[in-house]
Amino acid sequence: MPTIKLPDGKNLSFPNSLTGYEVAEKISKSLSKQALIMSVDGEQKDLNYKIKNDCAVKIFTSKDQEGIDTIRHDTAHITAMAVQELFPGTQVTIGPIIENGFYYDFARKEPFTEEDLNKIENKMKEIIDRDLPTTREVWSRDKAISHFKDKGEIYKAEIIESIPQGEDVSIYFHGEWHDLCRGPHLSSTGKIGKYFKLTKVSGAYWRGDSNNEMLQRIYGTSWSSQKDLDDYLKRIEEAEKRDHRKLGKEMNLFHFREESPGSVFWHEKGWKLFQKLVAYMRNRQDNAGYKEVNTPEILDRSLWEKSGHWEKYGKHMYTSQTPDEKIFAIKPMNCPGHIEVFNQGLKSYRDLPLRITEFGKVHRYEPSGALHGLLRVRAFTQDDAHIFCTEDQITEECLTVTNLILDIYKDLGFEKVILKYADRPEIRVGDDKVWDKAESSLLEAVKASKLEYSINKGEGAFYGPKVEFVLRDAIGRDWQCGTLQVDLNLPGRLDASFVDKDGAKKVPVMLHRALFGSLERFIGILIEHYAGKFPFWIAPLQVIVIPISEDFDDYAKKVNRKINSNGITSEVDLKNHNLNYKIREHSLSKIPLLLICGKKEVDSNSVTIRRLDTNKQENMELNLFLKTFSALNKASSN
Repeated sequence: MPTIKLPDGKNLSFPNSLTGYEVAEKISKSLSKQALIMSVDGEQKDLNYKIKNDCAVKIFTSKDQEGIDTIRHDTAHITAMAVQELFPGTQVTIGPIIENGFYYDFARKEPFTEEDLNKIENKMKEIIDRDLPTTREVWSRDKAISHFKDKGEIYKAEIIESIPQGEDVSIYFHGEWHDLCRGPHLSSTGKIGKYFKLTKVSGAYWRGDSNNEMLQRIYGTSWSSQKDLDDYLKRIEEAEKRDHRKLGKEMNLFHFREESPGSVFWHEKGWKLFQKLVAYMRNRQDNAGYKEVNTPEILDRSLWEKSGHWEKYGKHMYTSQTPDEKIFAIKPMNCPGHIEVFNQGLKSYRDLPLRITEFGKVHRYEPSGALHGLLRVRAFTQDDAHIFCTEDQITEECLTVTNLILDIYKDLGFEKVILKYADRPEIRVGDDKVWDKAESSLLEAVKASKLEYSINKGEGAFYGPKVEFVLRDAIGRDWQCGTLQVDLNLPGRLDASFVDKDGAKKVPVMLHRALFGSLERFIGILIEHYAGKFPFWIAPLQVIVIPISEDFDDYAKKVNRKINSNGITSEVDLKNHNLNYKIREHSLSKIPLLLICGKKEVDSNSVTIRRLDTNKQENMELNLFLKTFSALNKASSN
């Protein structure tokens, strides 16, 4: 006689074992029609799973992320089923869900074409119309290996061979077609709906190893309504227009070379943008009481071993052995270096909180297939800071950091920020009483922000709780950027201490804080957020002065000199092209202001202003222009 506890705290008792369908129907008829999967004591299950004992049950619909994920998982299976019906002999490998969709990897000699994707989509719709029942069977490991080998599915057999001896495996059937899968899944193919789209094909190495065979990966997206699908496809179309790699080339900001994969070659304008952000951040941090330092990029292996990074991140570190057989590593993070700075000289409780910051260049090895423009690189600059404080100061410092981060994001045009708070993991270091204080302090700061937040239970770092700051950009995409972490471990490992009021030596708490995370990545996000059309104060080149003919070159040069002397970045275009050509050229480069100079402007000591993305022009006296725009420039960057 199982008793079912519902999410709202209510209990339902049943005389016999029952399925998830029956639980949903008992709650409400409408829920039973919308139900897709359920969780039983936190573990996701198919709706036809038999519940025999007391447990907590939650029903998921397409309004829940769990429901959407299941739709995508089923769509991935149906993609593979359609491929094998259309192209016999194709082997299936793996097909997981990813953000906003799924992919499936196939072993096939002939490459898939755009026409093939259309055929596969149509076949998928046929399969969905068949409304085939989805059922689960549990097989022995050896039976599954033998079965898939007999079918010629060597990749699938290899996956199963990696499962420990004696473990059973889960096989899901959609009609007669079947695949190795843990589930859960929808009850039939008809439940998937037809709100999906196969988006592209790319290459992918088997198990991500470049020494293995190259497979073909079909990507797709799947949603619960046509509107959601259409909205997503529009976002993707807009994202392609905003691609920072394309805009970076058009705007002459940066490029990449195979000679140094994952490292940015900044051009003059791109570096100007980089330095503007650094100057802005430096000013904000100076005002907030941070002390800027600079630490070595190469440190002895022994320090990384002592800090624990060698064990956890060693495979991502670049190393070098010198002639005297010492091993050095290029730093993948700034934390140990900042503790070394803290350790110089005796520190008192009166010195705390001590806020150390650095625009530190770090290097981390990323597989070449993972590199993606500015968004995923191997060499990047962290706007890193570490705050050394007492346990009693954690709350105030977390609040201060949170407010600073949110204010900076607002300055940069990100109004929508979501926080993700993560508390203690099962395996951790530190005393539980200190964890209690760290968690409550950090959570208090999160709540004080009055922003939307979620709690990732047990997802904190092993050394302390953390909060991630997620930005929503102009087309609705989310980007995890800033982070704030409470560290109860590293200062002690590297012998950091201060003298407390009672004269005893204490280990400080260390707050890890990054606002942008990576300047390179953040610039990529900024480019896409603004589609390259930066606000005036951020723009690397703010003004182009254009004389309408060579007769007015001298006046244009004079205007340009005055603009630059007022702290506005400006250039004068004296090339032998007509005015319309120059306007088109500089508009493509996303220059915020074009200043036209002709006889009227010379006679009135003025400029005619043409703003980006408008055909309207306005005439303004030169001194008024300088006063207006230099004030705007300074106000936004201080």
